[in-house]
Amino acid sequence: MKVEVVPHDPTWRGKFEIESKLVALTLGENVIAIHHIGSTAIPNIYAKPIIDILVEVKDIALVDQCNTAIATLGYEVMGEFGIPGRRYFRKDNEIGTRTHHVHIFAVNSPDIKRHLAFRDYMIAHPEDAQKYSELKRQLANHYPHNIDKYMDGKDGLIKEMETKALEWWRY
Repeated sequence: MKVEVVPHDPTWRGKFEIESKLVALTLGENVIAIHHIGSTAIPNIYAKPIIDILVEVKDIALVDQCNTAIATLGYEVMGEFGIPGRRYFRKDNEIGTRTHHVHIFAVNSPDIKRHLAFRDYMIAHPEDAQKYSELKRQLANHYPHNIDKYMDGKDGLIKEMETKALEWWRY
């Protein structure tokens, strides 16, 4: 996977809105809330052009019954994919470029708080958001064909910002 970060695109919000409605319809009444997360949800920073969608559900086990329906939207079903209690799906466009990630957690999961706190903190603290943006640009330039090195390079700063965010944010 080529590592590419691009300037913030104001169309990302609309792309989130469109896709989140499709996901909500597919998951039905189990859905409590849907959130735009990740760097595409943070104005004025560079991001991989992949829309991250976080879905809060009443019952995580019921999500598994929707796997076939979610797959008809073009998503690959990934299960927990390294995070216990999560259901993860990813979608590529017709030429094989990743476009969306869907992360589903049961309501009150600490992972929901973690993701929302990070997003809201970065929006409220543009100086930290720019620090994160610049690191991502440097890593993408240094590791253009190594997503693992790119992700590992962000890990320390993400943990630092997440700690600040959780102290700052009230769920």
